[in-house]
Amino acid sequence: MEIQNYCGTSRIAGCSFSVYPMADRFKEIILEALKTVDTSKVWIETDDVTTLVRGRIPHVFDVTSAIFIAAAKDGDHVVFNGTYSIGCPGDSTGDVYMAEDETKLNISNVKNIKLETASKFSLYPLGGGNYMDTIYSQIENMRSRGITVSKSHYSTRLDGNAFDVFDGLEHVFTETEASGSSHTVMTVTMSANSPSAKGVIK
Repeated sequence: MEIQNYCGTSRIAGCSFSVYPMADRFKEIILEALKTVDTSKVWIETDDVTTLVRGRIPHVFDVTSAIFIAAAKDGDHVVFNGTYSIGCPGDSTGDVYMAEDETKLNISNVKNIKLETASKFSLYPLGGGNYMDTIYSQIENMRSRGITVSKSHYSTRLDGNAFDVFDGLEHVFTETEASGSSHTVMTVTMSANSPSAKGVIK
């Protein structure tokens, strides 16, 4: 299959992600989380490596955050690893979902769940613009949302409630795309209920 070497014109967003429950019943945790999340406003496909969701930015973040929160809300140690992208070369499959409105289907089920998380994210505005200014301004935006921001090699660390962190990440992604980046990529690793954070592992 030939891959075209230019940024796509479709503004469909997507996230390729995996959720890793650190528990014996990992299969049940994942399946139960997927069962409780409404994915009707996104294109979704799962294989033996990752799950891919695609659609409008609000719905991509709505679904990915809801799946992670649903998997971790009962206290199991769960890790989320995802790559968000918009403007990827040749990206068009699932464009029908761009007709959806911006009403999020899962927000009412997760916004009041308190789940402390530690996250690291990296932002890559590709295809134009002063990307460092964009990155710095969006990191400051995170602080304004009450999220603890700290430096980390090759990434930025975020500590706070899972819903608030995902909400901040969505804003970062949206603002970066709106600033003129024709192709924006953001990688996120998030952990909840880690025994390391509780002092169990030194």
